[in-house]
Amino acid sequence: MGDLSKDINSEFPNDKIKALLNIMYTASWIQTKQNTFFKPFGISPQQYNILRILRGADEAISVQTIKDRMLERAPNATRLMDKLTNKNFIERVACASDRRVVHIKITHQGQELLSQIDTANRKDLLENLTLKEAAILSDLLDKIR
Repeated sequence: MGDLSKDINSEFPNDKIKALLNIMYTASWIQTKQNTFFKPFGISPQQYNILRILRGADEAISVQTIKDRMLERAPNATRLMDKLTNKNFIERVACASDRRVVHIKITHQGQELLSQIDTANRKDLLENLTLKEAAILSDLLDKIR
């Protein structure tokens, strides 16, 4: 198990500062693990998030809806969607009632990619936690926000 004090060779003035820095350090650690996992699939974690959102939608949805549902609010969501369009994982659909609005839907290729990702051997990043500890952690993170 990790120990932030040893990992970054630092001492902290109090436990609140240590906890905040630990959240930031752990978020970076998770991001690195996610980037490594998704690299062989040719997408980023943010692009996966977009595909995941679209898979859960019953129909094509607006770019704004996708942005609102993203776990990580990416100011470059449109660019991420451009890359997914170029890879034929999503497609743009013109809105019949408003020409200014573009809807996005996942393609068959995008669905197939998600199926491959779903069956890949993904490491459980929370394997050191029990289900009860994971629930407590989740509640504490909600409390922070």
